Amino acid sequence: MTKSFGAMSVAQLSGLIQTAAVDPIEVTEAVIDGIDAYPDRAVFTAILKDRALEEARASSIRLKEGRSRGMLDGIPIAWKDLFDLKGRTTTAGSTVLATGPAAQADAPIVASLQQSGMVSIGCTNMSEFAFSGLGINPHYGTPQNPRSGDLARVPGGSSSGAGVAVAAGLVPVAMGTDTGGSVRIPAAFNGIVGYKATRGRYPMAGVFPLAKSLDSLGPLCRTLQDAVWIDAGMRGAASPSIVSRPVKGLDIVIPDNVVFDGAEAGVVAAFETAIDWLAAEGASISRVEIPAFDEILGLMAKYGALVTAEAFALHRERLAGPQAAEMDHRVAMRVRLGEKTTLANYLALLDAREGLIADVERLVGASFVAFPTVAHVAPAIAPLEADDDLFFSTNSMTLRNTMLGNFLDWCGVSIPCGTGDADMPVGFLLSAVGKRDEALLSAALSAEEIIRGEFI
Repeated sequence: MTKSFGAMSVAQLSGLIQTAAVDPIEVTEAVIDGIDAYPDRAVFTAILKDRALEEARASSIRLKEGRSRGMLDGIPIAWKDLFDLKGRTTTAGSTVLATGPAAQADAPIVASLQQSGMVSIGCTNMSEFAFSGLGINPHYGTPQNPRSGDLARVPGGSSSGAGVAVAAGLVPVAMGTDTGGSVRIPAAFNGIVGYKATRGRYPMAGVFPLAKSLDSLGPLCRTLQDAVWIDAGMRGAASPSIVSRPVKGLDIVIPDNVVFDGAEAGVVAAFETAIDWLAAEGASISRVEIPAFDEILGLMAKYGALVTAEAFALHRERLAGPQAAEMDHRVAMRVRLGEKTTLANYLALLDAREGLIADVERLVGASFVAFPTVAHVAPAIAPLEADDDLFFSTNSMTLRNTMLGNFLDWCGVSIPCGTGDADMPVGFLLSAVGKRDEALLSAALSAEEIIRGEFI
């Protein structure tokens, strides 16, 4: 029997646990041992060994007594280090918060998955205050992308450790947050699945914020089936109700503006191959301009970005005091840009956003929107650490495609669709307008195998 439980899908591991082929205690101990043995020490900021073993023992007893809480009982999960876990200080990837008070209670979403029987293994590293799409962290180190065979490459952010923990086979699932792409980007860079739910689908209490008008949650995992199961647990459902829908007749819209600008040839080729496969299976493919994409970029150039305005409001006192010197200087520089957004401009952004959401919903309707998750593969770490200008330009390009969905309040899922330069993974982003999560997950369930092709 393999001991690489962290490298299994949630569904595979659940089958072993529910049939008593393995015990949750055995699984938890093996997962912790695997994390301890992994050479990259920057993936996790904390291992919750005592808590994990206590939860595993409780799961083991339930299963032996025939009281399973469902398919997630005994499954290990890692948490991005901005979810409150009782008795632990939430760092949000920053040393500024490391000496703060311990959380008095689990975040509600943590409690929901604990109620489903999941075992909290540890806290994963992240970009400081979740404010970067690259995943570089000067305080706790930068997790290296495990898919790279040539040099140290970024993991993607801000859920950097979450993406690496799953891709490296350390845990079957890790929870992330997504304000501008922070679930979908690391999923794409590491060749795994990342589901960003519609904002508000899950409770956000006990989750350190970045920009409350954009923040959302979602799991990073191996398959769409895993994402569906985790979604059910996050909503307190005993079992998932989402089933796959036929690919034949699936209506997919591909934007022909913005999202392919400057894209690497290998990324475009991998995406277009997946589209060809979907079309061959009967999906309806159309290519249209989505004017809102250009308008969003124009609004950001004119008024500034919502995320920087709201991040500055959150951190303005910190930036005005001695803690500013303890922050990643690149994060501090980006947050300070929000000071330039006046109240009038912020309100203008919100008004324009409301109008654009309505415009796109009329244009897209019940169709799904597809384009590359990121226009390039994971870049090397060293040049980005050495050159702030390169860091900012690369970060902007990395976030460009995914942040459009956050601005428009979409839900989206990144699915591996092949490889590009240096044989690095490429992500296929399938999105739907807000609150169509069930329809999106249903469509993605059936399309996943086609999109992946031979990519595992």
